[in-house]
Amino acid sequence: MTRFLKKFLLCVVALSPSCIWMAGAFAPTTSLSTGTYSTARRAAESEVSFGDLDGSDIRIGIIRTRWNEEHVKNLVDGCRKALKECNVKDENIFETTVPGSYELPLAARFLALSGTVDAIITAGVLIKGETLHFEYISEAVSSGLMSVQLQTQTPIVYGVLNCLTEDQVKARSTGDNNHGEDWGKTAVEMAVLRNEALNIKGIKGNKLMDLGFNKASALETKEKKGAPGFF
Repeated sequence: MTRFLKKFLLCVVALSPSCIWMAGAFAPTTSLSTGTYSTARRAAESEVSFGDLDGSDIRIGIIRTRWNEEHVKNLVDGCRKALKECNVKDENIFETTVPGSYELPLAARFLALSGTVDAIITAGVLIKGETLHFEYISEAVSSGLMSVQLQTQTPIVYGVLNCLTEDQVKARSTGDNNHGEDWGKTAVEMAVLRNEALNIKGIKGNKLMDLGFNKASALETKEKKGAPGFF
């Protein structure tokens, strides 16, 4: 068999339907009639399992956006439901708001550097519009939050929904598929992991109040001195 014929046969085999099918099995599907649509639907359902989590001595910070407030509120409600199931005390949950998702990384950094929480949940909703604004914000927020948690050693749960339509947001923020519940449990699990890994001992009593949160004397002192403060 000549060298030319060998090359020709190899080309035929490489282009055969069976080889093309095998290659396609590992390639992303672009047709909505095949795997893409079903994958998008499954994405609304959580596939994460959590064991028994004890957050009775864990402090959780929640930073939520006021943009898309209705959906974000549903997500935060899911977070709080999960935190309650994990025995996190109400007085150990600190919640504040920022205008939009772009402000989340800096606010998370401020809270992490305050040393008053064991983990932070950021909650927001981004819906794709007609411009590139969605892509820029999504990438910046994701990168920013990852950078903050690596720099501060404070776990930050990325609770920002990035969806193409409002229907996709509703499917992920309501009912049994409320992603906020997973975020709450993730925050507790990562907070426990952090404290164990870094040998951080829990603070007895009402931890956030002991550190100045909602403490009457601290608030009176601020009013008298006019001292600035956020957290």
